Amino acid sequence: MTNNLLIQIIGFIGTALFFVSFQCKSNKNLFRVQFLSYLLYTVHLIFLGATTGGISYLINTLRSFCLGSQNKFLRSWTMCIFICFLQIVTLFLTWSGWISLLPITANIAATIGGFSYSGKKIRLVGIFINSPLWIIHNVIVGSWAGILDEIVSELSMIISIIRYGWNNLDTGE
Repeated sequence: MTNNLLIQIIGFIGTALFFVSFQCKSNKNLFRVQFLSYLLYTVHLIFLGATTGGISYLINTLRSFCLGSQNKFLRSWTMCIFICFLQIVTLFLTWSGWISLLPITANIAATIGGFSYSGKKIRLVGIFINSPLWIIHNVIVGSWAGILDEIVSELSMIISIIRYGWNNLDTGE
C-alpha cells in the first residue's frame, strides 16, 4: 500500500508540472517544463508495470529536450522522424497487446504536433488525440495520477487558448 502511494505521488508531481507547462506562452519553456514532467512519469509508469508507457515517456523526455533546445538539428524534422521511429521500436520491443498502441500512437501524434512549433497544433493534438488515448491507457494500468494529468492537461490547454487567444498561440517561440 505504501509503495503504491509513493508511486502515485511521483505521478502527481508530474501532473502538476505538466499543468504548469501549458501556462507557458513560450513553446521553449513549455517543452522544458514538460521535460521534467516526463521524467517523473517514466518512473511512475515503470513502477506500475506499464513498460510501453514508461519507455514511451522516456522518449518524450528526449523529445522535450530537443524541442526546448537551441540546436537547429535537435529541433529539425529529421529529429522528429527519429523520435517517431524510436516510439515504433519501443512498441515492438515492449508489446503487451493492443494497450501498447495507445501510448505510442498518442506520443507519435504529440511529437509531430510539437515539431510543427505551432501552439495551435500542439494544443489541438493534445486535446483530440494525445490526452484521450492516454486517459484510456491510464484507466487500464491504474495510474490515478495519469488520469488526473490528462484531465487537467485538457483543461490547461483550453485555459491557455482562452488566456492567450487562439490567434496568439503561434506568436511565441
